[in-house]
Amino acid sequence: MFNSLLIANRGEIAVRVIRTARAMGLRTIAVYSDADANAFHVAEADEAVHIGPAAAAESYLRPEKIIEAAKLTGAEAIHPGYGFLSENAAFAEACAEAGIIFVGPPAEAIRAMGLKDAAKALMEKADVPVVPGYHGDNQDPEFLAGEAERIGYPVLIKAVAGGGGKGMRRVDDADGFAKALKSAQREAGSAFGDERVLIEKFVTSPRHIEVQVFADGHGNAVSLWERDCSLQRRHQKVIEEAPAPGMPSDMRDAMSDAAVKAALAIGYRGAGTIEFIADGSNGLSKDAFFFMEMNTRLQVEHPVTEAITGQDLVEWQLRVAAGEPLPLAQDEIPLNGHAVEARLYAEDPAKSFFPSTGRLVRLRMPESRSQIRTDMGVREGDEVTMFYDPMIGKIVARGRDRHQAIGALANFLRGMEVAGPRTNLRFLERVMASEAFRAAHLDTGFIDRHISDLVPKGPAPAEVIALAALGHLLARDERQRTRQLETVEPHSPWAANDAFVLGGHRREVLRLECDGDTLMVAVEPMGNGWRVEPEGGDPLTASGMLTEDGSLSATIGMRRLRAAFVRQAKGFLLLHEGAAYAFDPHDALEADDAAEGGTGAVTAPMPGKVIQVAVKPGDRVKKGSGLIVLEAMKMEQTLSAASDGVVASVNAGEGDQVDGGAVLVTFEEE
Repeated sequence: MFNSLLIANRGEIAVRVIRTARAMGLRTIAVYSDADANAFHVAEADEAVHIGPAAAAESYLRPEKIIEAAKLTGAEAIHPGYGFLSENAAFAEACAEAGIIFVGPPAEAIRAMGLKDAAKALMEKADVPVVPGYHGDNQDPEFLAGEAERIGYPVLIKAVAGGGGKGMRRVDDADGFAKALKSAQREAGSAFGDERVLIEKFVTSPRHIEVQVFADGHGNAVSLWERDCSLQRRHQKVIEEAPAPGMPSDMRDAMSDAAVKAALAIGYRGAGTIEFIADGSNGLSKDAFFFMEMNTRLQVEHPVTEAITGQDLVEWQLRVAAGEPLPLAQDEIPLNGHAVEARLYAEDPAKSFFPSTGRLVRLRMPESRSQIRTDMGVREGDEVTMFYDPMIGKIVARGRDRHQAIGALANFLRGMEVAGPRTNLRFLERVMASEAFRAAHLDTGFIDRHISDLVPKGPAPAEVIALAALGHLLARDERQRTRQLETVEPHSPWAANDAFVLGGHRREVLRLECDGDTLMVAVEPMGNGWRVEPEGGDPLTASGMLTEDGSLSATIGMRRLRAAFVRQAKGFLLLHEGAAYAFDPHDALEADDAAEGGTGAVTAPMPGKVIQVAVKPGDRVKKGSGLIVLEAMKMEQTLSAASDGVVASVNAGEGDQVDGGAVLVTFEEE
């Protein structure tokens, strides 16, 4: 076994690898960019090396900088994590040339599976079932459109290189093919430097089921069973579980055998995942699954496999890389219980899951976690930047069965407090509570089909409004007490700022702005609390205590509730049952600031690069028309018109880097 390991990655996977390596007695070395100088993974490692600017292309994606860091620190092996250089055959070869062990498969295996078209052809030769489609070299748009017609709509356009949903588009008819093809090619070129695509038949009730395989350098290969990764948004996984719900034992055997056959066909070594698409329209069957691709690396969702097998897959990787045989034979690998993983992202589900950035001003988790594992890539106070994937971390629950695992995960998510950038925490909790999810009515269209329930629209619930009003009043009273003590006559009623009315009831109306809604709330003192009456709603009694660290313990009506109250420079955040609400109390003594750019202006939701401009001054557009395509945090977002209008100005061009909040398009006043 080698004695030192450099992790050529960042975030939660770097922290994950470091912890296993340290448990094995290895010295750990992190690498970091300018943006990650104070990152969690840097603090966790024994030492760290700076490798360049924030942009991944100038730091984490530079093989020569990684190898230079390894030589500088005397690292004997490099673990690539996932993403970045993990499936880069040239990097694996460069490590070997430098005399450094690459913790991953041989370069030949990476190349064999790195291009989806070549991989499918190879699998056909190995008698592994593949999805019908076109996997050839002809990239002429008219030819590809003809192949789509031949295959039959709906079809899936997929980038030949890479993964993670980049360069992937579903097309339901011929009219939308050309636009989808151009968008997929552009995104694939940006993400992987390769615009080539393939066309596949889209399975109408697809279950995304993958098999964890492992092989060593002694001719052994095994399956560590399957994972169901059907719940996806933007073709990226959000919820994963193991084993797959409803999987018949004969299908598990057939799929595992096919996966091991695929690994042996390319002389594989190390951890890998064979991804299949299964037709779930009539239930899972051993005759209705097809090879999609192989990921020649460890997967984000590997913890659910570890949970049901009791194995540490990173330890397996390190031992295999050191030349040891696999720790277990196929008939020795257990399958116990059930595990579910939720990916916590900095993103806004209400805005098509567009990534969000900012400082994590609060990141707290329940103390009770007997069935819970958390793999976090950040700490409270860390920054989520525009430069990398927006995943904050993963929460994994294990139970004796699926019902228990889901319940444990749901309870834990409800108790989490995350504030700063927008997150999908509340969305994840709603998935866990969904009757359809609990009944395992799964396919890759699940989120789109249930989006109105998972991301409901409308104002904050009445109890949240009451909690917000209570928190605001308690914080205001706290500030006022401090001010009064600084006055000459602290007990004078004229020193109070509490809606005092001579000879009448103390009653005032609070105006709270929350996510674009204006909430009018009448409040008046009542015993040790307040009577709170939202406009158009029923009155509630509210009392409680606000601690210095922002914990709000309250009684709303007959219910005892807990929330977090996070003060900000402007307004506050209220965190309750996994949801974060931004409130901005209106102060009548302050004039409203005019919104930059004027009413109806389209602004950049976050820093990014303008990929396409679809309008020019003078164009008349309809509500919902696409105006500008912005790329940020490895995703494309189309910014659309909020209403009908005439474009007055376009303030950015293709290729421009823009700041968050920058006014990109304005409209003429009518």
